[in-house]
Amino acid sequence: MEHLTIAANGADFHLVRAGRGKPLLLLHGWPEFWRTWEPVMARLADRFTLIAPDLRGFGDSDKPDGPYGPDGHAADMLALMDGLGIDRFGVVGHDVGGAVMQPLARRALGRLTGLFFFDFVYPGIGPRMAAPDRLNHIWYQSFQQMEMAPALVGASRETCRLYISHFLKGWAHRKNAFDDVLDAFADNFLKDGNLAGGFAHYRASHAGRIAMMKGEAPRLPPINVPTCVRWAEHDPLFPYAWTDRLGETFSELDLAMFPDVGHFPHREDPDRAAVEIAAFFQRIGWS
Repeated sequence: MEHLTIAANGADFHLVRAGRGKPLLLLHGWPEFWRTWEPVMARLADRFTLIAPDLRGFGDSDKPDGPYGPDGHAADMLALMDGLGIDRFGVVGHDVGGAVMQPLARRALGRLTGLFFFDFVYPGIGPRMAAPDRLNHIWYQSFQQMEMAPALVGASRETCRLYISHFLKGWAHRKNAFDDVLDAFADNFLKDGNLAGGFAHYRASHAGRIAMMKGEAPRLPPINVPTCVRWAEHDPLFPYAWTDRLGETFSELDLAMFPDVGHFPHREDPDRAAVEIAAFFQRIGWS
């Protein structure tokens, strides 16, 4: 795997590139960085050129002051691919990465060959996100917007590890999915600015999420790009029932349940995740 730093859209982005073949851009969620894709990359490197960046604020990418949400990340990723000299590409994303893929597709429709999603937020979830029985699942989205949050979580390595592991284990169905990298994830978020950088996404996304929870999200035309969604069977954060309105956002939708995993299908079952990704892009002629 090759580590690169690319200047794009006024910031420096760290990315890892591996493999050969048609390019796929891999977009991580929170609390993650490029390394969440490592098992999938190892399984797909013989078929695709895989590009796994750290989003702005995460990992070893720049962390300028101010919030940066899905629209900003989308602009970053287009500039990043320009910097790599890549015009057409497929995108795979999860969680925050899935939120980024939606404005990315609307901004650069002609450049994207296909979209592959694991569990993520989209407008059709609507008020269900804030239903009374869901409030204990989304408390962190408010906490992480507080000025004191990075100092509290980052007070020591143990507090940081405890906080990050709470989500990596709590949202997973296969509880050992991150055991081999948990220390590396804790150390990564302890790097200067990384907690605040990841939390900045929630500040930038707050207004849009409130509008969604009120049922007031803007009604946009469907995204006309071949789209595959493999949604976890046991995601405690985003239940599978919430896939019922995906067709309103994606006009060319291939939806199926990803069995026996929680919020992180790509880490909990990388063998199947890689097979699903490869099969989709083969079906649409991008392999």
